[in-house]
Amino acid sequence: MSIRVGLILFAGVLGALSVSLVSQPAGAAEPSGTPASPYVLQMVRDDSVHAELQLSTDQINQVYNAIGEVDPRWWVNRIAPLDKQANEIRELTAMLKARLSGILSDDQMNRLKQLEKQAAGTRFVVHPDAVTALGLNDSQVEKLKATFATTDKEVAKLQKQVADKELEASEAAADVAAIQARERQSLVGELTRDQQAKIGTLLGKTFDFSKVKRTYPRAPEFVLDGAEWIQGEPVTMEDLRGKVVAVYFYAFQCINCQRNFPHYQAWHDDMADKGLVVIGIQRPETSAERNRERVLEAVKKDGFEYPVLFDEESGNWNAWGNTMWPTTYLIDKDGFIRRWWQGEMNWQGTPGEQQMRESIEQLLAE
Repeated sequence: MSIRVGLILFAGVLGALSVSLVSQPAGAAEPSGTPASPYVLQMVRDDSVHAELQLSTDQINQVYNAIGEVDPRWWVNRIAPLDKQANEIRELTAMLKARLSGILSDDQMNRLKQLEKQAAGTRFVVHPDAVTALGLNDSQVEKLKATFATTDKEVAKLQKQVADKELEASEAAADVAAIQARERQSLVGELTRDQQAKIGTLLGKTFDFSKVKRTYPRAPEFVLDGAEWIQGEPVTMEDLRGKVVAVYFYAFQCINCQRNFPHYQAWHDDMADKGLVVIGIQRPETSAERNRERVLEAVKKDGFEYPVLFDEESGNWNAWGNTMWPTTYLIDKDGFIRRWWQGEMNWQGTPGEQQMRESIEQLLAE
């Protein structure tokens, strides 16, 4: 693989497994140049990666067991302070790789390492093993890290502008593409021709990361200690395999939650017979919302026709790493979280309900 081909592929890779412009980060950004990105945590759960690694059915089941050991910690880690996030990602990645080394063959592990480097984009060059393999000197490493830090700062500014609705996501995406192109050109300029020639060997055959669909953990199992089902039959996430599940956290007196209620009911009405299960989890915010009878009364008044879990002691709230009411999660047929939305879906004209509905339809079609 030539340096130009190798760097062109990063344009798509950087958008496939890294923090997006508009929300739903799978893991927050860490200091530039540190090997703390959750690429292996993200990719190893996806069917396309399993196919690329040529995993057997038994190996896939063992991989699922392995990620089941790290997912609960990784999922709640997204709300931790950035320095703690980075440390946790490093530790969990090391744990997962240790497990995978006993499941995958040497060739499969080597290919996974190549995919990890591809997913890291231009950043892979400052990882210790790449620094050694490419023969980078300290000056080169520091210059590259400075370039990456500048990129991070500029992208973070664009993310904030999108979040504050000062900039359209499409405009920001174009700006990010230009920033990434400049970063790739800086890399080309910093490496010697001999170093450039070694990149292809480290990366291996180009993998199409646009095929990767699953990058988030499996949904946490429902916690019943300090919680109870006040409507519908008790159910587990394991029971719901084969179904698409929409789980939302709410508090019945929360006005932002109330504005989402018609959307959840419409999803239930329109798609329950196609395989969608809607589940509400009421986690109290006020004293009134801690009263079981008032919660049940509100369920009836608001016309919910699907299961509702009263999370009185916040066990489910904590297991999901929730931070605000309302928050809505979409889970695929294999139990993996595929998308989530915080707040009102149609806040100030945002077409959130339409986007979430389209996502549900896509998951149902899989």
